[in-house]
Amino acid sequence: MTLTSLEYFASLVRQDDSIPLFESALTLGQDFYPEMDFGEQEVELDNLALKLRDRMPQDASQIQKLRMLNHFFFQEMAFAGNINNYYDPDNSYLHRVIATRRGIPISLAVVFIELAQQIGLDMKGVSFPGHFLMKLSVQSGEIVLDPMNGSSLSREELEERLEPYLERQQEQEDDDELPLAAYLRAAHPREILARMLRNLKAIFMESQRWQQVLDVQERLVILLPEEVTERRDRGLARANLGLAQAALEDLEAYLALRPHAEDAESLRDMLPDLREALRRPN
Repeated sequence: MTLTSLEYFASLVRQDDSIPLFESALTLGQDFYPEMDFGEQEVELDNLALKLRDRMPQDASQIQKLRMLNHFFFQEMAFAGNINNYYDPDNSYLHRVIATRRGIPISLAVVFIELAQQIGLDMKGVSFPGHFLMKLSVQSGEIVLDPMNGSSLSREELEERLEPYLERQQEQEDDDELPLAAYLRAAHPREILARMLRNLKAIFMESQRWQQVLDVQERLVILLPEEVTERRDRGLARANLGLAQAALEDLEAYLALRPHAEDAESLRDMLPDLREALRRPN
């Protein structure tokens, strides 16, 4: 039996300890590009990794491997940030990132990390506020990289990038300031996929592309089944698409679990119109 794209995604992200990041992230493009060939994309990346491995001395150190990968990825293959069209959804679809060599920090990082792992580097993603990063642990400590250009970031540079985020926290009267190390922890694949999907969600909501919002929300509900706010947002997308019954199910489920949420009253106000829509003849 052939799995639907959502069923396939669900099968990939079911177990926390075995989520294949690159393959799972690659599936996100299926919603917008249903004709996408998974095998072709995976073979292309495998070939890039093979090309790089063939050049490496057998006794290459981690630092040597990283330097070679960095040069290969950013100089030879010319991967870079799509600064001229940063909010293009294609920047989040890995098959388009591989084809155009352009992306945003998180999508570039996922491709870079996959190549790194194929040459024996245990590169990790870092869900840093405002700008996704990568890191590699070596004997002398941790090397933190910017996925937009491969530059290594010093502690001072990281603290400078974090400062605006901490200032916003203080404005919100949140006094629990965490040390820098807390923001540099390795991100779990589930967390990385959620961030990629929420980037797409923000883009599609801004332009009120409700079918695309719904496609993203279906994946977020699968990925984060305990996050009831994602089910709420799926309900809102369904409501905007005129899917009254499905919208009611999601919004009522949210209100049952969060009866005193800040948005509970405004959501309750939507329910009569949705119920009325169900009574209208088709």
